[in-house]
Amino acid sequence: MFRISPDGGTLTLLINDFLTPNGIAFSPDEDLLYINDSARHHIRAFDLQPNGTLARQTDRIFADLSGPESGVPDGMKVDSAGNVFCGGAGGLYILDPTGKKLGRVVHGFGNTANVAFGGDEWKAVYFCTRTSLGSFKVKIAGIPVPVEKRS
Repeated sequence: MFRISPDGGTLTLLINDFLTPNGIAFSPDEDLLYINDSARHHIRAFDLQPNGTLARQTDRIFADLSGPESGVPDGMKVDSAGNVFCGGAGGLYILDPTGKKLGRVVHGFGNTANVAFGGDEWKAVYFCTRTSLGSFKVKIAGIPVPVEKRS
């Protein structure tokens, strides 16, 4: 996994021991970076240093999303309270900021491929699988995507 500097001039290797990195997300305060490792069926978390690189000594398994059903960690978003929404075995998992599993949306369509917040006040979760698109409402808003203002 690499980081490109804000000026686009420097490419830095952050970490190279993932088998299948597949999706990243930041905590609401951008102090943590979550990275899916789909081949190992888990999400890893890293504290970020002020220069934007990983504090490698903080590397930890945030959540194991393995199970007997199909699906691997894929597609990941974080809501404004720090809860993580991520595909995994048998559906779409909702995890609290410590990695505790709060619930799982069992949609029955195989792998969850992507997740996004949208709708009124960013309180709709949209997800797609290889063959379908679904959504559900939540009480805690997602983090709005910045929109470029045009003049």
